[in-house]
Amino acid sequence: MSAGPALCRDCLTRFEGASPRCPNCGGPRTLRHAELFDLSIAHIDCDAFYAAIEKRDDPSLADLPVIIGGGKRGVVSTCCYIARIKGVRSAMPMFKARRLCPEAVVIKPDMAKYAAVGREVRAMMLELTPAVEPLSIEEAFLDLSGTERLHQAPPAGVLAGFATRVEKEIGITVSVGLSHNKFLAKIASDLDKPRGFSILGRAETTAFLARQKVSIIWGVGAAMQQRLEKDGIATIGQIQTIEESVLARRYGAIGLRLAQLSRGLDARPVKPERAAKSISAETTFEEDIASEGELLPVLRRLSEKVSARLKAAGLSGQTVVLKLKTSDFRTHTRSRTLPDPTALADRIFRSGRELLLKEINGTAYRLLGIGVSELQDAAAADPDDLLDPAAARRAKVEHAVDDIRRRFGERGVDLGLTFRPDGTRRHGDRSRDPA
Repeated sequence: MSAGPALCRDCLTRFEGASPRCPNCGGPRTLRHAELFDLSIAHIDCDAFYAAIEKRDDPSLADLPVIIGGGKRGVVSTCCYIARIKGVRSAMPMFKARRLCPEAVVIKPDMAKYAAVGREVRAMMLELTPAVEPLSIEEAFLDLSGTERLHQAPPAGVLAGFATRVEKEIGITVSVGLSHNKFLAKIASDLDKPRGFSILGRAETTAFLARQKVSIIWGVGAAMQQRLEKDGIATIGQIQTIEESVLARRYGAIGLRLAQLSRGLDARPVKPERAAKSISAETTFEEDIASEGELLPVLRRLSEKVSARLKAAGLSGQTVVLKLKTSDFRTHTRSRTLPDPTALADRIFRSGRELLLKEINGTAYRLLGIGVSELQDAAAADPDDLLDPAAARRAKVEHAVDDIRRRFGERGVDLGLTFRPDGTRRHGDRSRDPA
């Protein structure tokens, strides 16, 4: 193994040298690449997403083949890697999948549950960078250019930490592809599934692509493959030897695309979702809650989540919105417009608390949420409050806490409000958070 810049995926230690193991924790999950700390375009894909969620929620399924689908005439939505070994694939007819893997556990899709988990993963992505371009509920492109100062770590380290956090906090795994453009990042994320992290640098691009089949190029489906095959073209390396003008004459617009992508050229930027109208976080409790002592710590935690997302996106909001759902599924919303926009968890929580205290009357709630609307740039947010001189001090403390959490993770600092006197977490941290 050659020496060069390296990173431990488990403890995030950066080091140099040829050792295959981390010099800090001794772990074998290390990344090593000459361009490791220079690349910033990533593709993140959740591994066997639907099946992974079902296995997380039912540990008895851990070592069994699981197929998400249903009905004899239905198709496979997705399946776990154990089922894939037997030849089962997404979009395969169910009768064929059952024939290939008769011992599989077949589960009907629960799209509401999967979408909720997808939102959790997406929210974590937005804490890394506002430049997140979703492709589906389970995958997205990220552009982490210029974020090293914010996170005090290069993109590779931030992404490795993200993958670990998803695994610990959400209970599923992701695979990461890191490169210098979207086309190559997408290819890289498929190279080492599941739980993979693959890198394609600029220097190796042309040689790597030359060895690949033409089917790896987006848009080259079965019909185009047959057309290329008739012309004696099976690999990308063969396309690289053909002049762009020849490809354009022969295949039209897709010929120009083949010429560019065969050389690893992809100028498309990562395009974030259309501007959000609001940013919020909510949680559904395992048991209905009615008391102030149980609800306020949850509200604080959710306020911190909303604040983190605002700060990551460079946004602020002027209207704080509280959401409550009763045990009989009735939804109540309350709002308060602030004199100035805010991105601070302290102000979001204090405004939300005022709204919440008016609703604490013995009613039991199954869901609590907090958010902000009327979004705008963060530059105008949180001016000094002459009526509350202590606000500036609280804001300074919050920014210090943000810095600690960037360095040591979300649990690097916990505020006293989220704990009981005996040191155990309050009820809110046992809730299900689909935000």
